[in-house]
Amino acid sequence: MNSYSTILLRFAAMFSLLGAFLGAHMAGSGDFNFQSIHAHVLVVGWLSLFAFAVYYKVFRKKKSLLATIQVWTAIIGTIGLTFGMWVYKLNPFNFSDPVPLILFIAGGTILLVSFLIFLVLTFMKPEEDVA
Repeated sequence: MNSYSTILLRFAAMFSLLGAFLGAHMAGSGDFNFQSIHAHVLVVGWLSLFAFAVYYKVFRKKKSLLATIQVWTAIIGTIGLTFGMWVYKLNPFNFSDPVPLILFIAGGTILLVSFLIFLVLTFMKPEEDVA
């Protein structure tokens, strides 16, 4: 079993549950404060991580440093972006002004690095199947 695919799939599943929970909360409460967070949790957390998982299952059978960096920046960036977005939008911890923005930007930047590395990986020759 491909460990990159498995870890990404598990995180995608966690984000899908979180996104569904946020959607249900908004629908039940009529409070749409989480709308942008909900959208990013589902698009970046669920769909992107799932797409990466499929890519690693189908095309990348061997471990490499670049792929490892891509996987972990995807996971850390997704968590950082969505957490930073939540803190920025709602500021539940009453952080001083620049802290929520820094969290939001840091998570998004890490995720952007992951997408850039993913682009590079897609242009590299895929490895042969490992039996």
